[in-house]
Amino acid sequence: MPSTELLIAFFLATGIFAYMPGPSTLYAAAQTIARGQRAGWFAALGIHIGGYVHVLAAALGLAIMFKAIPVLYMALKLGGAAYLIWLGFKMITSKASFGTTDLKIDAKSPRKAFWESATVEVLNPKTAIFYLAFLPQFTDPNAGLAIWMQLLILGTIVNVMFSSADVLCVVLADKVTAYFRNSSSANRVAQRLGGSILIALGLNVALNRQ
Repeated sequence: MPSTELLIAFFLATGIFAYMPGPSTLYAAAQTIARGQRAGWFAALGIHIGGYVHVLAAALGLAIMFKAIPVLYMALKLGGAAYLIWLGFKMITSKASFGTTDLKIDAKSPRKAFWESATVEVLNPKTAIFYLAFLPQFTDPNAGLAIWMQLLILGTIVNVMFSSADVLCVVLADKVTAYFRNSSSANRVAQRLGGSILIALGLNVALNRQ
């Protein structure tokens, strides 16, 4: 493995990146606000599982294709943006899933949140590029482990630390919106807010030139 000094720098840099507000934390918050805490947990889990696709891609060198074939990068980026906007629109137009007469979240919501979140994460080429650009800075060609194994281990650590930020965001979002569960009108506002966040994220992805 890399030297102690390199690992310290790695953990510091990862912590800074992980706890800076970003698309994944906002997405987890949006799902929590609109569907409740359980859906937020599943959303965070979906993002975490989807992150391993990018970790493997970086370790196996597949992410290099995005730099070699710009059209592929753009197609995946726009596809992911369109999916986010579609999810946001569905969230805004769907019937409230809980209110004063039924405080239980729709049983399908957590599962939907998981699969939607995993899909959003996998369709985000920026995550792949981030891993490809970030991880090699902390590898050591002279270490006992092969470079691909170092990338896999470091990528797993990054994914776990990023997910810890998503979990914190779910907890905070649930506390802020706890009173929504006692008001059907407030719940409706929560769903619209969550959907609006997703649409805004999708538009940001689509319009961002990088």
